[in-house]
Amino acid sequence: MTTPAVSSRDLPHPAREEIRLEGVLHALSDPMRLRIVRELATVGMELSCSHFDLPVTKSTTTHHFRVLRESGVIRQIYRGTAKMNGLRADDLDVLFPGLLDALLDAAGRQAARLGEGRA
Repeated sequence: MTTPAVSSRDLPHPAREEIRLEGVLHALSDPMRLRIVRELATVGMELSCSHFDLPVTKSTTTHHFRVLRESGVIRQIYRGTAKMNGLRADDLDVLFPGLLDALLDAAGRQAARLGEGRA
């Protein structure tokens, strides 16, 4: 059995055991990155980068996705020409039980309090 060749389009991700709490908290401390994670959690499936309508430049959006990926919060893979994003909820729940749910709940309550809806 042969293993598939690693594509030049494969993106680096930390292994579960490499994910650090401070990296996750840093990634989720930015309102745009938290918005991305909230949407991924709400939808519960992979979404393409182009799905997100963020009020920032394309290069800034790319930066936010990279921070989330490198911290272990999301997994990004190419499907054809689309870069798909999925929340690494299972990994985060194993490493930091209840953290993601608590942060998402708090972010939802804050958005409701500030009248931001899902933003």
